[in-house]
Amino acid sequence: MAVTARRTTGLSSPEGLRHRTVSAAVAEALRQRILSGTLAPGFQLRQDALAEEFGISRIPIREALLQLEAGGLVKIVPHRGAVVSGLSVEEIEDVFQLRVSLEPQLLILSARHLTQEDFLELRALRDEYSAALAAGEVAHWGELNRRFHLGLLRHAGRPRSLSIVAGLLQDCDRPTRLQLSVTGDVARADMEHTTILDLCEAGEIVAAANLLRIHVEHAGRSLVEIYRKSAVAD
Repeated sequence: MAVTARRTTGLSSPEGLRHRTVSAAVAEALRQRILSGTLAPGFQLRQDALAEEFGISRIPIREALLQLEAGGLVKIVPHRGAVVSGLSVEEIEDVFQLRVSLEPQLLILSARHLTQEDFLELRALRDEYSAALAAGEVAHWGELNRRFHLGLLRHAGRPRSLSIVAGLLQDCDRPTRLQLSVTGDVARADMEHTTILDLCEAGEIVAAANLLRIHVEHAGRSLVEIYRKSAVAD
């Protein structure tokens, strides 16, 4: 009876499996383009154009777009179809202004309490981030950046502020990858992370906080410029 049920639903039919396999491959290809910034926020993903590009029918394309929507990378908009999701320019400005206000002050509170074990962990994170930047492993950039920043701030003793910063860094995950991919600022980001860490370990806490502020401000300005250029192109 179980075999009969599977046949009647078509869930394990060769055609059904083929569609799911193809749609998963298309979803992954589009996911990488979105995460790398090749497809910018607001870009319209037309099913007919994608079907022609990939040489397949629109059915697996539609399934792939639904997968991306479930992952928050695409929005299905009435009368426009699927578009690449993202924060607005105003939201980007707000997120980075909040980070600039909070992170340097939290670093001043935290840095003096960082232990040798903390520095070893942060340097390992920095090394992992450097390797991911050099290798072009875009999918890992946002998460490693988030962990490094939170690692610096962990001993601030301000749990509510840290919770807010953690949420802001999560919001910055994909925009951070976009900013680094489009601007090519990977060397600058890597250098600034290293210098901030060096300054903290040397006890130059105010200098570290000032560089952190510059670091965050630069990323925010770059992203706003990218988003505005994208809006003009549309």
